[in-house]
Amino acid sequence: MTIVRKVFADKKGATAIEYGLIAALIAVAAMGAMSTLGGTLTSTFTQVNDQMAGNGGTTSGGGTTSGGTTSGGTTSGG
Repeated sequence: MTIVRKVFADKKGATAIEYGLIAALIAVAAMGAMSTLGGTLTSTFTQVNDQMAGNGGTTSGGGTTSGGTTSGGTTSGG
């Protein structure tokens, strides 16, 4: 009977479980934040890459440029 009382009186297991649940909650929150931020970063780097490569996108003049046409006050040669 004393063994059963010792098992129920021992709080180390409960504390370890609580820390484990806290760590799991932090991990889930971090994964959600990284997923959201990752999508935003991918979009931003794609836009920068497209603009640097001249694959469309907007120019500082406010219009898109393509093949010698003028749009929004900005001209592209061609």
